[in-house]
Amino acid sequence: MRIMKWDDLRIFLAVSRAGGLAQAGVHLAMDHTTVARRLGSLEAAVGARLVVRSPRGARLTEAGAMLVAHAEQMEAEVLSAAARLGGTDLKPAGVVRLATPEVFGASFVAPAIKTLHDQHPDIQIELIAQSRAVSLTKREADLAITVSRPPRGRLHVQKLTRYRLGLYASRSYLAVHGPPAGLDDLRLRPLVWFIDEMIDIPELRYLDQIAAGARTAFRSTSIAAQQAAVVAGLGFGVLHCFVADQDPGLERVLADSVAIERTYWLASHSDQRNLPRVRTVIEFLQDQVRGARERF
Repeated sequence: MRIMKWDDLRIFLAVSRAGGLAQAGVHLAMDHTTVARRLGSLEAAVGARLVVRSPRGARLTEAGAMLVAHAEQMEAEVLSAAARLGGTDLKPAGVVRLATPEVFGASFVAPAIKTLHDQHPDIQIELIAQSRAVSLTKREADLAITVSRPPRGRLHVQKLTRYRLGLYASRSYLAVHGPPAGLDDLRLRPLVWFIDEMIDIPELRYLDQIAAGARTAFRSTSIAAQQAAVVAGLGFGVLHCFVADQDPGLERVLADSVAIERTYWLASHSDQRNLPRVRTVIEFLQDQVRGARERF
């Protein structure tokens, strides 16, 4: 193995974050051929293929994923040293990929991005808002907000906030059918729920504790789709209070009997969380949640 050049590593990091050579070139103000040449130089130095290129972009190989972790640690050290020598922190800039549960990402994070952009226009957020878990250890994201607490390992994990879920129906449905008298009555009503075999997060398996054996009228992997079906009057659904309470077409029922609490955890790479752009996004998320505490 030959000595790796920091400039080549910096370009490699840009490729891994942008998902392609051309995209990295735009970010670096560098033409595509130069990016490819410098990446080839790094691959020759380490003696391994780091990136698999395709018409859809660039994907890290196993060796590339391993090198990213070390390169990001080097980057953090370089930026930290530069900040200390300069007597001030560096301006946060660059792409931060954030993975969140669907509802939290679409209903809370996305509306707040304008504020982040106004404060830090050089930070670009890539939001992955979905129910499927995203792997930080495979570098699929820089930050992840999860419902299941991730194992610590090489990750830094902290509690972001507790949140509540309740049972809701549309006001139009209740005007015709009335609210359930209790949990036994609820089991006779139409419910909106997940597709059981596609629930891969244990914390989402709460139907049996409130209405085991209930009849479901509609199932979806998407909580947004579930809420839309409830709003349309299809039946009852367990929804996030911080979203459902804002919808004038919905009404919470059996609040004393169906009161579920879960936790959002914020996970970051231990070797990356002090990068200015990553630290800025972490602090922004914490500030936004504190400012909306009563919603959760």
